[in-house]
Amino acid sequence: MTTNISESLAPFRAELASLPGVGPKLAALIARAVGGPRVGDLLFHLPLHFIDRSRFSTLAEAEPGMVATVMIEVVRHEAPARRGQPHRVVIRDASGFGEVVLFHPGRLRQFPLGAKLLLSGKVERFADRPTLPHPDYVLAAEDAARLPAIEPVRGLTAGLSARLMARAVDGALARLPELPEWQMPSVLKKQGWPGFAAALRALQAPESMPDDRPARRLAYDELLARQLAFALIRARRRRRTGRAFAGDGRLRAAALARFGFAPTAAQDEALAEIDADLASPHRMLRLLQGDVGAGKTLVATLAMLRVVEAGAQAALLAPTELLARQHLATLEKLCPVPVALLTGSLRTAERRRVLAGLADGSIPIVVGTHAIFQKSVAFHDLGLAVIDEQHRFGVEQRFALGAKGRATDMLVMTATPIPRTLLLSHWGEMSVSRILAKPAGRQPIRTTLHPAGRMEEIVAAVARMIRQGGRVYWVCPLVAESEAMDIAAAEARFAALAERFGARVVLAHGRQPIEIRAAALERFARGEADILVSTTVIEVGVDVPEANVMVIEHADRFGLAQLHQLRGRVGRGAAASFCLLLHGDEPSQAARRRLAILRETEDGFRIADEDFRLRGGGDILGAKQSGLPGYLLADAERDEDLIAMAQKDATLLLDTDPQLESPRGRAARVLLHLFEQDRAIRALVAG
Repeated sequence: MTTNISESLAPFRAELASLPGVGPKLAALIARAVGGPRVGDLLFHLPLHFIDRSRFSTLAEAEPGMVATVMIEVVRHEAPARRGQPHRVVIRDASGFGEVVLFHPGRLRQFPLGAKLLLSGKVERFADRPTLPHPDYVLAAEDAARLPAIEPVRGLTAGLSARLMARAVDGALARLPELPEWQMPSVLKKQGWPGFAAALRALQAPESMPDDRPARRLAYDELLARQLAFALIRARRRRRTGRAFAGDGRLRAAALARFGFAPTAAQDEALAEIDADLASPHRMLRLLQGDVGAGKTLVATLAMLRVVEAGAQAALLAPTELLARQHLATLEKLCPVPVALLTGSLRTAERRRVLAGLADGSIPIVVGTHAIFQKSVAFHDLGLAVIDEQHRFGVEQRFALGAKGRATDMLVMTATPIPRTLLLSHWGEMSVSRILAKPAGRQPIRTTLHPAGRMEEIVAAVARMIRQGGRVYWVCPLVAESEAMDIAAAEARFAALAERFGARVVLAHGRQPIEIRAAALERFARGEADILVSTTVIEVGVDVPEANVMVIEHADRFGLAQLHQLRGRVGRGAAASFCLLLHGDEPSQAARRRLAILRETEDGFRIADEDFRLRGGGDILGAKQSGLPGYLLADAERDEDLIAMAQKDATLLLDTDPQLESPRGRAARVLLHLFEQDRAIRALVAG
């Protein structure tokens, strides 16, 4: 089976240099443009848009800005009056005269006097005449059939022309194999979708202007491959033996007594789902997500204590030392068992103590950063790994931590609410728990928008709030002064506020040594400082219930999800809370929309959905990309409805054919290989 699949997909996996007319240099340029060295990378590098050259017009009908295709006669050449000016070729047809503008005189040979030519290019207007500056196509009248009626416009790179790329695509399409159909006939009929090869040809070598059906067909292929992969991995995980952890509840009861409040119904529901996984003989891989301040840390702490009650150890992994220390402080208050910290900055003697305690089991819970991954870190019996802000860690790091134990359960957390679209498309292999409600007593946050030019009024308002007992976060986006961008740096703002408020202002940013930054945060937390000026290092993990004012400079330059995270640092105590969003004089329309959404709601899940629609998923994943992260063909906005459809289709197929042995199942195996879902293929082979 695998050999047959490999043979059928060989044209996709062939090197670009195997295409006719593509040597090593051109192959390297194409690979840079399409993101890979193989023919499949080229075929899946879909056009950005299309130019319609099929409609012939006269010179009189050619409007500025349009792409016109005109049959003309060359009248004369006009040399430039001065050096540096272009050559002009006067042309005519039955409707009147026009001009071709050429900055490269070598192209004049394409326009012999009296020649009948077919031109196609973008139209401008000069001296009340239609003008074609450097036409895209200049063909003899008898060669008109060589003009592409519909021309794909592709992403290129320096040194790679559109015509060389088109020639390579033509060579790739000529080798396109006929693959078995993995989509259900009823779906193809209902959606009006072409076959796989026909969809590729409709986009890469269109004979008419394509609608969205070929692109959506290909997007659905990719989405179905990913959902099949998720389903296969989930099925394999269910078959893999885990460990059942059954605690006696004594450590949990002690922790809740220290906490002083009963968990919310939402926390109890999430904990019940986690407990069911822990009691199961299968490994847990669960995503715990909740809004800012929803109480995820308490749920994770109670889960870790259950594992400790059962005689095993637990580890909590954080992306930064600052967040790790915040978690340590919380766990030390709650846990009736020893909790240790493991980071790269530990002194040698303390590091040795922690490593020894983890190895002999005398330290049941450890909080740490990437230092936990090191080979020297060995656990006596790691039963549960908790990963906070999980989108900052890769899949391999997640598995590296799990490998330090025997059938380790995994709980990953995020304070960034994830839209349903991304849950299905990016974390489909995980079970999901959501904490939808905030703990009782959390105050609503009044969010207001202010032009940055009214700084004196804002500082005066902050002074009034401090006099009333308030404590203020003041967030700036940069650390160092930049003349190129109108952004207030944290150091400059700290100096300005210190002139007004004196020693009651402290500064925290990512370039400080951890000890200095931690000392500033500690002074603020103890109430020895009224204003903490910082960069976004306070985005997650900083918990000062007395802080009730958040000022964010240049809020129009932050993403919506990040603004929501920052705002979530306040509203944690009994006092009324405020968030002041400062923006430039003329924020963009998109920025206005983001700020308006933040002012309208505190619902993190609604904000996440809006952010996804405005920006795509890249920001949510901590990546600078739009569309669906990790996908080549699927588009976030256009194909959102297809993700749930693909999930249902994948589930149905595997329910009826778990080993993919039916005719459609065998075709689906080809699909998995085509989109390189290697982990799923290994899971299928392993049975």
